[in-house]
Amino acid sequence: MKYLSTRGGMPPKTFTEILLGGLATDGGLTIPDVYPRLSREELAAMRGMNYRDLAFEVIRRFADDIPAADLRAIIDKTYTAEVFRSDDITPVKTLEPGLHILGLSYGPTLAFKDVAMQLLGNLFEYVLEQENAEINILGATSGDTGSAAEYAMLGKKRVKVFMLSPLGKMSPFQTAQMFSLQEPNIFNIAVKGVFDDCQDIVKAVSNDLEFKARHKIGAVNSINWARVTAQVVYYFKAYFAVTESNDEKVSFSVPSGNFGNVCAGHIAKEMGLPIHKLIVATNENDVLDEFFRTGAYRPRPETLHTSSPSMDISKASNFERFVYDLVGRDPAVVKDLWQKVEGGGSFDLSTTPYFARVKEFGFTSGESTHANRLETIRNMYQKYGVMIDTHTADGVKVGLEHRETGIPLVCLETALPAKFDETIHEALGRHAERPADLADLEKRPQRYEVMDSSADAVKRFIVAHCA
Repeated sequence: MKYLSTRGGMPPKTFTEILLGGLATDGGLTIPDVYPRLSREELAAMRGMNYRDLAFEVIRRFADDIPAADLRAIIDKTYTAEVFRSDDITPVKTLEPGLHILGLSYGPTLAFKDVAMQLLGNLFEYVLEQENAEINILGATSGDTGSAAEYAMLGKKRVKVFMLSPLGKMSPFQTAQMFSLQEPNIFNIAVKGVFDDCQDIVKAVSNDLEFKARHKIGAVNSINWARVTAQVVYYFKAYFAVTESNDEKVSFSVPSGNFGNVCAGHIAKEMGLPIHKLIVATNENDVLDEFFRTGAYRPRPETLHTSSPSMDISKASNFERFVYDLVGRDPAVVKDLWQKVEGGGSFDLSTTPYFARVKEFGFTSGESTHANRLETIRNMYQKYGVMIDTHTADGVKVGLEHRETGIPLVCLETALPAKFDETIHEALGRHAERPADLADLEKRPQRYEVMDSSADAVKRFIVAHCA
């Protein structure tokens, strides 16, 4: 399989050639030249597979330049009961007939990002060993990506991690998960700004191709294609878990900020998984909801700080991959649209033939507020005895609004409630349980650097610490 750029300016590359990087050389995102399509027979053979077998069947189609035995070993090393607390990896919880929660938060950092990031860490290690190389990972996080990346890269000799996060904008648990790490290959940078400032810095550094090459800058944010590939797997897992036949359709409700999680669902659908609807659930930062309702994509000048902070994003990086498919995979159109966005503007597809295709791809959307989150958390606990976190609550609220009779609805869990205990306490009057090994997390010593929102300042820090 060959990978191209959404903006058309990168020569075709293999999976391992794009693995360590983030943006393509022309500023676009890497994407397969064609999505692999599964036959009815192949789909039937996948039903009943355990998670590791399923992951191998999906991922090998995208990473076909890694020898099958090596890829199998990497996957088997990644998806274990020791890492994900059970051999099921992503368990499905049925609340009532036709309504389910896909548990994605049983990895080391209690968030769905672990499912992809643990694989990414092992893939990085494999490729770096093969190439006798080192890498400096630069990333940005609004809450969960950072800790998932850092825990995935802990102690890896050929990797250093420089993770940007918005100062004071994550939950105390999320902050402590990252800043309490003392390993010498982990560097936390708290930026005076919001997540989008952090993301803009990562893009600015990545677009400095000379600096990127000289200092071996790689990426683990959701713009990294391997992460999206890993996330495709659990859509297959959930589909098989809640259906009895591959003739059935299933809808998925996905809490969405940077669009990576639901983009994986889009790819699963393009591969032939019988998905009915992909329901995009946003918080008050509703740029994605506005697009799917109106056709206008308008990144906000200000990002609101909410009680589902991992979705406090006003420019959704992975959205470019979906728009590439939406406009018929025409890189010239994508390049023109994103030149407007990167110039501080917006675009509107409502009067174009492209916007009509949104429904063909199965997308719909909705918004959730703090009051909605509190109400949903209470209702889920009272009705089903299930405690959910704030982001999952956004997904459940919007998902139920779009639920259709006879179509199973799977709501994707994004984190365990312990990560957002303040809001859980506000909703339920009690604290969320947490694993015993994390009981004193917020009290542990923290190590981080506070920095202005400046790409140059981040570059200087990287140079000083990557020698």
